[in-house]
Amino acid sequence: MAHLLAPSLLAADFGNLQRDVEFVNSSDADWFHIDVMDGVFVPNISFGMPVIKAIAEHAKKPLDVHLMIVDPDRYLQAFKDLGADVLTVHIEACTHLHRTLNAIRDLDMKAGVALNPHTPVQILKDVLQEIDLVCLMSVNPGFGGQKFIEKTYDKVRELRSMADEAGVELLIEIDGGVTTENASALLEAGADVLVAGSSVFRAADPAAAATAIKNA
Repeated sequence: MAHLLAPSLLAADFGNLQRDVEFVNSSDADWFHIDVMDGVFVPNISFGMPVIKAIAEHAKKPLDVHLMIVDPDRYLQAFKDLGADVLTVHIEACTHLHRTLNAIRDLDMKAGVALNPHTPVQILKDVLQEIDLVCLMSVNPGFGGQKFIEKTYDKVRELRSMADEAGVELLIEIDGGVTTENASALLEAGADVLVAGSSVFRAADPAAAATAIKNA
């Protein structure tokens, strides 16, 4: 399978959000990546539900929604209703991860799990069968534009090996600091989905940047 590109709307121009959504529609990108932050799990607040509803009205590609919030179970149905195709929760925020993942799948969304940089991938060993996507944070969550954490390459290789040994088809997503310079190395390590924010939206030529990462 060719890898997927999911531009992060956290780096979009909020004053021209419809324009940037339509840019993603027309670009070589595959998904919209939408970070939902509550100011509790991470030290920042981002999109609320009315904004995501507005994005969904214009988006023509799947919505990859990343919940950086406490108690995500309360909102699974709400994000399904908003149009999420992939819903990712943080393992650090889930008391009963197995139950949460199955609840997401029962709502006909792909079930994703995000891991902070300090969280080892081995923690997922007993729930791999319930996961469709693992989002490896390659920066500390909360803000865009941070420097890529080099240890991520090792985590990607380890997770890919775990999934192969278990016979599980798993999408490995990288979120944070993805650029045209490191995209190829991440794909070689075993990544499937690249989330790119600043390196796309703040590039001199965003369309060319998206194409370069998609074709890495």
